Order: sequence, then C-alpha cells, then structure tokens
Amino acid sequence: MHKCRLLTPLLGAAMLFAAPAVAAAPDKAVAAAVADKQRIADNRKQDEGRQPAAVLEFAQVKPGSTVADLLAGNGYYSEMLADLVGPKGTVIPMNSPGFHKADTWATLLKAHPNMAPMVRPVNQMALAPKSVDMIFTHLVYHDLYWESEKFKFARVDVDAMVADWFRAVRPGGTVIVVDHVGPAGNTREVVEKLHRIDAATVRADMERAGFVFDGENEALRIKADDHSKNVFDPAIRGKTDRFMMRFKKPV
Repeated sequence: MHKCRLLTPLLGAAMLFAAPAVAAAPDKAVAAAVADKQRIADNRKQDEGRQPAAVLEFAQVKPGSTVADLLAGNGYYSEMLADLVGPKGTVIPMNSPGFHKADTWATLLKAHPNMAPMVRPVNQMALAPKSVDMIFTHLVYHDLYWESEKFKFARVDVDAMVADWFRAVRPGGTVIVVDHVGPAGNTREVVEKLHRIDAATVRADMERAGFVFDGENEALRIKADDHSKNVFDPAIRGKTDRFMMRFKKPV
C-alpha cells in the first residue's frame, strides 16, 4: 500500500516531464508589424525569402527603444521596427546618399513619424554616445568591407565604426547582424567577389570592440546554398544561406 502511494505522484510527475513541448506562440507585436497594411508593397513582396517574423523575434525589440537601422535602403525593416518601438520610441534609418530614395522615404515618414533618418556617406555615419538601444543590420554588415566609386560608397575603417557602435549603444543594448554566409579568406576580396562574409569575421570584429556574443538563430540557414556564388546570381538571389547573431554591450 505504502509503495503504491509513493509511486502514484512519481508517475504523475514523470508523465508531466514526458509531455511534448508546446511551440511558443508567435509574438503578437511582431506579427502585427509584419501584417501592417501601411508597409510599402515592394517591401512586402520580399517577406517569403526574408522571414521577418523570425528575425524580429530574435532581435527582441522593446517598445520605447531607440533603434538604428544600418544602411536601411528602402526601409524594409525600418517600418516594422517603427511599429515595434511605438510612438515613444525612435528608429534611425541610416543611408548613404546614393541609396536614399527621397520619394520612398517621404512615404515612409508620413506613415511613421517616429523615424529620424540619417543620410551621410557610410564612412561618416556616427552615432552619439549612449544614444541607442539597438543597432540593427540586415544583409549589409559585409558592405562595411566593400567600396565602390560607381555607387559613391567610400572605404570604411571597420574597427573604427564598430568601436563607435560600442560607444553609441547603451549598457545592456544589442547589435543584431543578419548576413549572407561566406567562405573564410581575405574579407575584402570575398565581399568584392561574392557580397558574402564569414560569420567568424563578424564575431571577431564585434568582440574586439567589446561586445559579447549573445546568441544565434538558424531560421535563415539554407544548407543547399553554394557559398561560392555571388548573392546576386539569379539562381540563388533571395535564397542564400544566412546567419543571424546577436551581440550585447555589457552592463
């Protein structure tokens, strides 16, 4: 009798631990930002390949935050980040003059008055000390190792820029890096040829500046991708293998 009484709660506990894990529900704020009907139609068309919900959930954007969106282009992520930080937060879309389309940004600013664009040559993009909670980079970190006279994209001192990020991010703040997986080697040569970057290079850059690696996510990994192909190759464009990493500034 006594053995049966002891076994009953133990069996119950074992059944609880054996129960299958329930998948976490999608973040409602992220889902709403992705579904926002104010988003530019051309941006929405890229959702299938970019999986913004997975990226934004990983980024952990908080309401009221100040987020700098590096080389924001046509604001693909800027408009969703603006929804996530809310009216008390700010998004700073950072663009070089050659990639800033005034008409597009006029539309974006009308829909999201909590944006404060920065339009400067890439090697002059500096943020004030302790002014942001997050620096968000999507498929552009490799461009810090790129330069082009044609596109008026100047050579960047990567260590100096990342050191500026470390000063700009508030203690406990983060940097999100999503980029095309590239092979090891001379980084500038790899970027010039393929527009890809080795994740180990990014991590080394960030840790050298003082940031601490805070996790990664494999939602965008595509094993079938040929890392020796340029990301603009029609055969793989929009279907590249991508890494997603988060770095934190120590408190």
